[in-house]
Amino acid sequence: MIVSSLSGLPAFAAYLVAAIGFCALFLLIYTSITPHREFNLIVEHHNASAAVALGMSLIGFALPLTAAIRHSAGMIDFAIWALVSLVVQVAGYGLARLAHPKLSQSIEENSIASAIWLGAVSLTMGIVSASSMTP
Repeated sequence: MIVSSLSGLPAFAAYLVAAIGFCALFLLIYTSITPHREFNLIVEHHNASAAVALGMSLIGFALPLTAAIRHSAGMIDFAIWALVSLVVQVAGYGLARLAHPKLSQSIEENSIASAIWLGAVSLTMGIVSASSMTP
């Protein structure tokens, strides 16, 4: 019984490692395109707005990853959908800035309202992306 339960362990490990890798890639790309320096704001300045916005953006990216894992035909299929999800999140950031042109400045100034706005857009993009992935 235990042996049969553990038969899925290699696939679990592969998807887990790949998902963590894609989350790291997302953070690298996302933080390089935003004008504000999230990690500096979070670590050096204890900026709650940067932490909320980046954290919710990461969750917004992770949501479609779970759907991609569930519906993928394999690792290549998963990787493609992970990259699509990354593009969707970056587009979401762009849309949030269209509606709020001083978004990055507001986050630097620790405006929690701006962080919640960006986080809500990121979560919405993630939920819609995840729901759009069908088998």
